[in-house]
Amino acid sequence: MHIVSKDDRAVGATSPYKFNLGYVWMISSIAALGGLLFGYDWVVIGGAKPFYEPYFGLTSEAQIGWANSCALLGCLIGSICSGIFSDGLGRKKLLIAAASLFGVSSVATGWAHSFDTFILWRILGGVAIGIASNVSPTYIAEIAPAQWRGRLVTLNQLTVVVGILAAQVVNLLIAGHIADGATADTIRDSWQGQYGWRWMFTAVAVPSLTFFFCAFLVPESPRWLVKKGQTEKAKAVLTRIGGAAYAEDEIRDVDNMLARERSEKGAWRDLFKPLVFGLVLMGIGLAVLQQWSGTNVIFNYAEEIYRGAGYDLSGVMFNIVITGAINLLFTLVATFTVDRLGRRALMLWGTAIITVIHGLLGVAFFLGIKGPLILGLTLAVIAAYATSLAPITWVLLSEIFPNRIRGLAMSIAVSALWIACFAVTYTFPILNKLLGAAGTFWCYGAFCLLGVIFIALFVPETKGRTLEEIEASLTGKR
Repeated sequence: MHIVSKDDRAVGATSPYKFNLGYVWMISSIAALGGLLFGYDWVVIGGAKPFYEPYFGLTSEAQIGWANSCALLGCLIGSICSGIFSDGLGRKKLLIAAASLFGVSSVATGWAHSFDTFILWRILGGVAIGIASNVSPTYIAEIAPAQWRGRLVTLNQLTVVVGILAAQVVNLLIAGHIADGATADTIRDSWQGQYGWRWMFTAVAVPSLTFFFCAFLVPESPRWLVKKGQTEKAKAVLTRIGGAAYAEDEIRDVDNMLARERSEKGAWRDLFKPLVFGLVLMGIGLAVLQQWSGTNVIFNYAEEIYRGAGYDLSGVMFNIVITGAINLLFTLVATFTVDRLGRRALMLWGTAIITVIHGLLGVAFFLGIKGPLILGLTLAVIAAYATSLAPITWVLLSEIFPNRIRGLAMSIAVSALWIACFAVTYTFPILNKLLGAAGTFWCYGAFCLLGVIFIALFVPETKGRTLEEIEASLTGKR
């Protein structure tokens, strides 16, 4: 599929570029398989939780929180590793490494027979998530034409959501019907308690193999190739994407930017230069806000939230699938609006809506309201999150950092995201016990209110601009 389109930023171009969008979407979709595995491996724990907890005899809030959050330590390790190796080895090799880790860790987690072994393999699976969450959106941003970059990077979030929904559907099908009032002993001795939860984890091995073999088919990032002096290889990739004129213009832009930075190395010291440090702080702020919006606890602790709203275990499992379907639907909305409405507007409105709904959830739990109202409010939170903080954070993180330190800065921001995710996931059972569901959601709402102020004051609009143009405007380099 080809489309003729004028590149809005092309200077001196006398003819429109002919973008091979079929090819661009194909290689972006392959890279985004990392997002699908990320989504599945991250959320599968929520549906397996009612079954592996009785199997391993987990009873305390600390044990339950550790089992749910341990993979996030691996995410942090993976994010740090990707920052160290991404700029040196390239994006493609790390995509292949992530696919390998996903496949091995999922099978090993599913067939762990001790809690310590389960934790170890969950952490290693988290390493794969950390690599994929960092490299996949960076790779897509670096191969995408400017006017398509928003929706292509959002494609990565869309596959994350598809992975989430796939995990929820697989969990529901494997769990089957659970008798009302089933005790922990009954669940532990059932097929689901002995083997069913194992297959929930093991199922991710199939898409992992697909990702592994397909990753060999994608080219290396052309911007990374130019940075490493492999201009002819970069030219071949860019020519296939947009034709010879597009390749020449893109390489010229990247070369010009690199020439201005020739004396500077993408090292840690560069991060502390005032303008760059401000961008790093912005990235960290966006990453922490995405997690401490509190929305992800609905996925990871759906059992506690919906049981507290009066649902039995079968009802909880069904509600989890509904949350995944809403998440997918509104991520599609974000995919088709991010390059039209812009990043900043979606982030502002989405965060403001989440703030209000968290306040209403707190009121509902405080008044002891149960049933469909709680379900409806949680679905509304997920809808707002799926059109704003969930996808747009990744788009902005892939855009705002200078080329020479993009891998390193992205690693820092994504590491902050996983630290924040670990903190919110580990502390939810503790907060829920100390403050109750009402107080916990009010805390998340207060954080979102701070997020609205942060976005309004510091986050720029980046739609429709090349990465080099964004870098020039944010760092003052022209």
